[in-house]
Parts: sequence; structure tokens; C-alpha cells
Amino acid sequence: MSFGDEHGYGGDSGRTDDGFGGTGQTRTRLPDGRSGDMYGGPRRPARGSRSLITVVGVVVLLIAAIAFANRGGGGDASGGGKGAAAGPGADPTAATGVKPVTGKNGEIPSGFARNEQGAASAAANYAVALGSDGMFNATSRQDIIRATHDPAMAEGLLSDLDRAYSPAFLTNVGLNEDGSTPAGLTFVSRTVPVGTKVTEVSSAAATIEVWSTGLVGLAGEGSTKPVTETWFTITEKLKWIDGDWKISSSSQTEGPTPVNGDNRASTADEIAKAVQGYGGFTYAR
Repeated sequence: MSFGDEHGYGGDSGRTDDGFGGTGQTRTRLPDGRSGDMYGGPRRPARGSRSLITVVGVVVLLIAAIAFANRGGGGDASGGGKGAAAGPGADPTAATGVKPVTGKNGEIPSGFARNEQGAASAAANYAVALGSDGMFNATSRQDIIRATHDPAMAEGLLSDLDRAYSPAFLTNVGLNEDGSTPAGLTFVSRTVPVGTKVTEVSSAAATIEVWSTGLVGLAGEGSTKPVTETWFTITEKLKWIDGDWKISSSSQTEGPTPVNGDNRASTADEIAKAVQGYGGFTYAR
């Protein structure tokens, strides 16, 4: 679990209507309980403060897991956040005839084309990686950040994230202090892109919005944080660096959020088996 910035990047000629009011600052939201943010949708129980801090500098997606960390119960939350608007620039999901990438940087696709399609595919794949459960493990988090980000800012970002993913935060999410999952439970953190929209592109840089849905929570008997869904739009600003697209900054806004259907909620065991049995996708057209 966007070529704009999930948390608003300044200094670029991109959109200024981000979640920070277009202040022109680069910001990163991290989970340490100093400020709140709200994710939610119709018919979803209201959630308490979602621990996020704003760090001037580089930005990375922490997706809905951060919002999930300190949620409370009761009430009725209203969704309908602002996200990517419909209009020119929306990318069709039909196959284009261009072969998908075959390279890998660890578990993350690499070697994207230096064009609009390549940038959009990179953004979607990076959103998936940054919204994955791997971000909750110190070792895999380093691999993800270094594989997806501009090397000039990766190390500083990792230092911020290591402080953010503190033992206290991990236990608040329901994990053990080292980020491992308690016995008998399955931790779920998965981002699924629904579509992309290119708002800027050149041979050296691109800004992409990725409309996504996400799953986050602990599946299993006795879980106090069941798996829930969220909807959000990630904006990633990418640069062409050493033969591939890399994130220079990213930001996230809530929604667009559809009305919940009438599907019966699955049992904890069904969710756990689904997560273990269904893998993710490589996003390239």
C-alpha cells in the first residue's frame, strides 16, 4: 500500500489540492499517536483517533494500517472522502499489447517502461508493496523502501519509519513487539489498486493517482481487531532514476468510497484462509 504524494509533496509542478491544502511542503504521516486521521465508509463503526504524525521531508504510504491501529467502536462514520476525480487521464484497464515487466527487485516488479504506461504500472505495484504486511517487519521494510524509493531519500525515510513502527505501535495494532503475529491469528495488510490516473508525465518525472481499496486487521478466533476494508487514493510522484521509476514523494486521501453492499461478513477463519490461499498481482498492462 500515487505519483503525487500520500502526504503532500511540495516543490513540484504537480497538483496542489492535496490533503495538506497545497502548502508546498513535503510531509510524511507516521504512526506514533500525535495526530489523528480518519478512514471510513458508510455503515462502518466510528473509529477513534488514528495515530499519524507529520514529518517534513520525504513521504511514504502507511495506508490504512495506521488508521486501524487505534480505532475505537460505536457510532456511525461518514465516508465519502475526496479522491481522484473522473475525467481525462484515466487509464483503461484493457490490455495494450505491451508486454508486462519481467524484472524483480526482491519481490517487487522492476524494469518499467519509460513512458506513461510504465509509470502507471510502477505506481500501482509500489502502492501494493507499501501497503503490505511486509512494512511491519524491520528487515522486509528496508527492502521495500529501497526497492521503491529514490536512493537519495530512502535512508532518512527508513530512520523515520523505524521510530514510527515502535514496539508500542506494533502491540497497539495487535502484533507482538517485534512485528510478528500472535499465535493462532493471521495478520492482514493488503492494498488492491482499482485504477490509475496519470496527471503529469515526462521522460524524467510523472505524477500518478492510484485509486485503491485495502484490507487490514487480524483474522482468527479472539481477535479484537477484525479485518476491515478501506478506500483511498494514493498520489505518487515518480522520478526516472538509473533505468527505472522510483518514488520521490507520495500522499494519500480518503475515498472515493462506495456504499457497502449487503454481503454477509465472513468468519475469521474464512478470512484467514482466503488471505493465505489467494496471492496478489503484478500490475502492468
